[in-house]
Amino acid sequence: MLKSIAVAAAITAGLAGASSAQEAETLRVGMSGGYFPFTFVKQDVLQGFEVDVMNAVGEETGLDIAFETMSFSGLVGALDAGRIDTIANQITITPEREAKFAFTQPYVYDGAQVVVKQGNEAVSGVEDLRGRTVAVNLGSNFEQLLSELPYADEIEIKTYESNIAQETALGRVDAFVMDRVSSAQLIRESPLPLELAGQPFSEIRNALPFRDDDEGTALRDEVDAALTTLRENGTLTEISQKWFGTDITSPE
Repeated sequence: MLKSIAVAAAITAGLAGASSAQEAETLRVGMSGGYFPFTFVKQDVLQGFEVDVMNAVGEETGLDIAFETMSFSGLVGALDAGRIDTIANQITITPEREAKFAFTQPYVYDGAQVVVKQGNEAVSGVEDLRGRTVAVNLGSNFEQLLSELPYADEIEIKTYESNIAQETALGRVDAFVMDRVSSAQLIRESPLPLELAGQPFSEIRNALPFRDDDEGTALRDEVDAALTTLRENGTLTEISQKWFGTDITSPE
């Protein structure tokens, strides 16, 4: 009887070990699936720059990449709770986030961009946002960037889960702020009457956040090494050229 129990315990331990090993081979990547052209769904297929980058990371590391889509505002909470291992959705490195998460090296260099409805001559850049209503995506860092402006108290910031471009095109807000790369691509691909207003007003470095514990930092180190290889062998540049026609993965 004791022998049977010991055998059963050994089998259970073996199964548990196999399960843990299997889990360790899967990198659960959270993204919104609604941030063209970084992550979006077309004809029921999840695709975009972020998807290609993470699939390349999977090929380099041997990790099985499992994408999990949810609202952007819920991604950080899912990472905190351990439901996902990282977020691939243009997560900007900020001091607050660095204090909480373990980040990889940046793999996108960008800037915060003001976008307005075509013909809106009243707003030609960030300085003209005084007295205006400006839309940003809920949970993004653009609300913080706007709140750090010296005239922030003169700007009405409205947060949305989605559709900030439509709100601007319909005149419900005066402008929206997003990263320049996505803004320019959106204007090229969308029928909405939008245009860039001025130059980017803040540098953005985007990277992959992991939980700041032993397991999280180990995964971070593995993914970071893969990003270094993908940068050196030209894969990141190739993926960027595919989606943007330029290299957004280098600071130069």
